[in-house]
Amino acid sequence: MKKLSIQYEVLFWSIALPGFGQFLNKKYIKAITLIILEVLINVQSHFNSAIWYSFQWEIEKAIEVTNFPWLMFYPCFYLFSIWDAFRDAQEDPSPFSFFPFVFGAYFVTVGLMYSTKIKLFGVLLGPVFLPMLFLLPGLLTGYIIRKIILQALKRTD
Repeated sequence: MKKLSIQYEVLFWSIALPGFGQFLNKKYIKAITLIILEVLINVQSHFNSAIWYSFQWEIEKAIEVTNFPWLMFYPCFYLFSIWDAFRDAQEDPSPFSFFPFVFGAYFVTVGLMYSTKIKLFGVLLGPVFLPMLFLLPGLLTGYIIRKIILQALKRTD
């Protein structure tokens, strides 16, 4: 039970800030590197401003302040950081556990690319909320693909 508790502690600290989970896993160089990259990408993309304006429901301002070429790095970076910390916290990582994270990153990136154009029920959700909505189908797709691969491998054994 304690090991499972540590895995979830690492997972949630990684969600809070890339690099924190790596600190808990005692991967200090990796943790510092990820935190520096987090700050760099965040500052260059103006992500905090985009988040601020989005939560104030000023979506046009959020779009205007966002540096999209920099923000495009964020989904893969963020989800890799979470997966890496979670995997390192496991004694015996399950095979293909990376699929939900990878597909989550792909889908969030696509959501980001279309965040200035796609409206849901006539509402433009912008560079924060639309990519967040794309995460769930990405995670689900990765989970389904992982299950299919594991089933196929089980049949060949």
